[in-house]
Amino acid sequence: MPRVILWSSSALFCNGDDMRILISMLVAAFLAACGGGGDGSPAPQTGTDECSNDGQKQIVLDNLYAWYLWNDLLPANISIDDYASPEELIIRVTEDFGPQNANGQPIDRFSFVRSLQDEQDFLDGTAGELFGFTYRFVDEAATDFRIVRALSGSPAEVGGLGRGQRILTLNGRSVTEVAGSEGVSTFFSNNATVEFEIERPGDNEFTTITKAAVTVVPVPQWRLIDRGAGVAPVGYMQLDTFIDSANPVFETVFAEFKAAGVNDVIIDMRYNRGGLVRTADLLGDYLGGLVAENLVFSVTEFNADRAAANNSTEFFDRVGNSISLSQFVLIATRGTASAPELVTNSMIPHVNTGIVGDRTAGKSFGQIGLEFCDKIMRPGAFRYSNANGDTDFFDGLPVDCPAPDDLSTGIGADDDPNVIAALSYLNTGACPAVTAQGGQQKLEYAAPMPESDRRGSPAREYLDAF
Repeated sequence: MPRVILWSSSALFCNGDDMRILISMLVAAFLAACGGGGDGSPAPQTGTDECSNDGQKQIVLDNLYAWYLWNDLLPANISIDDYASPEELIIRVTEDFGPQNANGQPIDRFSFVRSLQDEQDFLDGTAGELFGFTYRFVDEAATDFRIVRALSGSPAEVGGLGRGQRILTLNGRSVTEVAGSEGVSTFFSNNATVEFEIERPGDNEFTTITKAAVTVVPVPQWRLIDRGAGVAPVGYMQLDTFIDSANPVFETVFAEFKAAGVNDVIIDMRYNRGGLVRTADLLGDYLGGLVAENLVFSVTEFNADRAAANNSTEFFDRVGNSISLSQFVLIATRGTASAPELVTNSMIPHVNTGIVGDRTAGKSFGQIGLEFCDKIMRPGAFRYSNANGDTDFFDGLPVDCPAPDDLSTGIGADDDPNVIAALSYLNTGACPAVTAQGGQQKLEYAAPMPESDRRGSPAREYLDAF
């Protein structure tokens, strides 16, 4: 009998032909199982034939038929010969045959196959070889290239890149030229060392940066925001990704919040594209474990073939530093996806919840992980809903107070428009006047980058970083 070995955060279950699932990730979920075939699901294999290109493509296709959330939409006659690789197959099959939105665009822009080792390294806190920055164009002509952030301790930060800087040339070529030829993403993928020309008053600055392994810092900052005498402060935390190394930081952060009497919390996840479900569940416990103990956090549902064995409900649990939460605000952009949406959607039935910045990405489903050869496939396999049954928000969770991600201000600073909007929402229940009027609040978002561009490395997937 073929044997499958998949991974879980806690245990490995082996019981004859039965396959049991443990979800431990939202954007990338590990499984634990032994056997295969007993419940009708094909099992990934390791071996000469199975690990040939055709063998890998067949593994991916078989498991899409078995586990894909929308497997009822997949034609029965899909041929592996129509696809060059397992990586191409999962993207094209899910985008071509999976659900479409009202504009005919694929809803599932997230399923992928990639290196197992790369993903394990990231979840262990190492983001592989990269420069360590994110960027965006702030003009439609794609000429004004700006640094959004440099990751803490990264070659980019050490080399002098910082938020709001305008980059004029890359290895002596104008950014406009690079964008118009191979594209900026391809350029950074193909070059291990790059000379950046940074615009400065007078003489421009040049800095040469080489890719290196970067330690992931999931919680870059947190603080208490004073509201004046006699009023409890607001707790603010920036959370960039959901991995296990965030867990002990949560304990420190919420201990400080609880000691200060915090009842209102702002979590800044404008650059957070997801991560571990277990970390999302834990964050939910710190936020809602006291005020919603034993109430529904989320409900997980698989396709009709997998529902009976795998559907589950997660409840809020009280932990030592669960706070007496009254109001919760998410700072978001259109890139805020998956685990941040899970947490926010789950809080809505239990406390006053607001979203500032922009609407979220709209990933109301999660992925399981299937190991094969030296790779892992992560098909969209389950949807999640909150205690009210709210799910399938493919257009994103709607924004309550629009605010720009202003690159001239520090992330989470007092003059950050998102912090200003969040505090206004918490203090008055309304948006700042300038936001409500739509006057000067220009949202500086470039056209969304295709999700397939982000499905190569974990750093791109979770941090949108090069």
